[in-house]
Amino acid sequence: MLWTDKYRPQELSEVVGNKKEIKIITDWVNAWKSNNPQIPLLLVGPPGIGKTTLAQIIAKEFSEYIELNASDKRSQDVIKSTIGESSSSRSLFGEEHKLIILDEVDGIHGTNDRGGVKAIGEIIKSSKHPMILIANDFYSKRLQSIKPKCQVIKMKKARWNSISALLRKIAIAEGVDANPQALKEIAVKSQGDVRSAINTLQALSDKDSTLEVDDVKDMVTKDTRSDIFNAITGVLKSKTPAHVKEALWIEEDPTLVMEYIAENIPREYKKKHEIKKAYDYISKADLFFGRTITSRNYGYWKYATDFMGIGVSNSKDETYKKFTKIQTPTIFTLMSRNRGKRNLRDDIAQKMSDKLHISHAIAISMFPYLEIMFKNDELAWEISDYLELEDNEIKRFRSKKIPKKVVTKMEKQKAQMRVEERDRRAEELKNQMMNVIPEVEQEPEDELPFEIPGLDGAKVEEEPPQEAEEEIIEEPEPVEEEPQEEKAEEKKDKKKTDKQVSLFSF
Repeated sequence: MLWTDKYRPQELSEVVGNKKEIKIITDWVNAWKSNNPQIPLLLVGPPGIGKTTLAQIIAKEFSEYIELNASDKRSQDVIKSTIGESSSSRSLFGEEHKLIILDEVDGIHGTNDRGGVKAIGEIIKSSKHPMILIANDFYSKRLQSIKPKCQVIKMKKARWNSISALLRKIAIAEGVDANPQALKEIAVKSQGDVRSAINTLQALSDKDSTLEVDDVKDMVTKDTRSDIFNAITGVLKSKTPAHVKEALWIEEDPTLVMEYIAENIPREYKKKHEIKKAYDYISKADLFFGRTITSRNYGYWKYATDFMGIGVSNSKDETYKKFTKIQTPTIFTLMSRNRGKRNLRDDIAQKMSDKLHISHAIAISMFPYLEIMFKNDELAWEISDYLELEDNEIKRFRSKKIPKKVVTKMEKQKAQMRVEERDRRAEELKNQMMNVIPEVEQEPEDELPFEIPGLDGAKVEEEPPQEAEEEIIEEPEPVEEEPQEEKAEEKKDKKKTDKQVSLFSF
């Protein structure tokens, strides 16, 4: 059995460190037990300091509890179907309250957890039961909408002396003969992580029942790479070069760290010559970062890091004992806003270019005129309909939406124009068809290919066809053969024109 589970605190008084925070939590629990509802608690702090253990101890003060941790799928549907229903329903034990625990809230991300943060915000508003939310990163973007709705409690790392005292109790209980100096070494190297210290003690005690300083001499210090906010605080608050270098040992783009330092210098330093000197070092750091990019020689980074770290740190005459909230560089906010505006501008210009067959530059140059034209509701609708503009693209030229009455009216007019255009085209097509089809003259059925003298206007008696043939054969007239050939050619030409004309032949 792991000692972290075996010696897990069972009461709030047994928790190591954070005595002020535990007092606030105790008052919060007592208020709920007195039927005085409170806003949810948000426990924030680094891993291993006992946030989850603290939440489980609090759960014992209520009739039941529901926990959703990082290993569970936490999408919007899952949270609403589990936590959402529980937050609004009564407890199984009557009128008593049940505790809802959401662990690692700042870790909600990805496809499986889509919509989770939004669902948590809705549950906080409608919940009738106490809630505890747990997170590691206080500055996480996923907590921006949650923090205003909760009572935030920042949990601190335990001090090495408190951890050493806890290790001594565990060693005595397990029958381990531990040197106090060895326990102190473990506590110091754990960097405030109680769980890590207990696990280290158990691992070393499994080999031998005695623990000396030599056993922990080669123990590696826990990797405590700080986040970017702790790094900036270390640079601005300290004047010790070793502390500054240690604070800057983070896994972040150094140019991003430089932007953070540059943004927060005037918020921490108050004297003009300090600010001037600090920005002078920032400019030198930026110069070396530029040389790194152009030459691909990353050895320049160490000079840039020293300028923006040790240089800025030593620019102040003395450390300021005040709280300074680290702000995100405004340059990124401005760049993101401008990027959105540029994308919107380019999308509209592309649509204008496709419809009007003009270049992007000319399309963009027409924007001021469109702003004037869009002041008229009907004209705004006609232009946006022709260019197929979206609502956000219409807002580029006018602040108000096009009234629904105008939209309905213009859509009816457009439908009527379509009907009229369709009828007009049908009429034109019909006229074209009538003009193309030729008029065919009908020939008499009994017309002979030659004229018989003396029979004009007289009735011809029918004779046997054989005798008529004999008469034609007996009295041939070579002079009349030419008309016969001409007639035959005319018949051929007429047969060609008598063919049915297709609607698409023209």
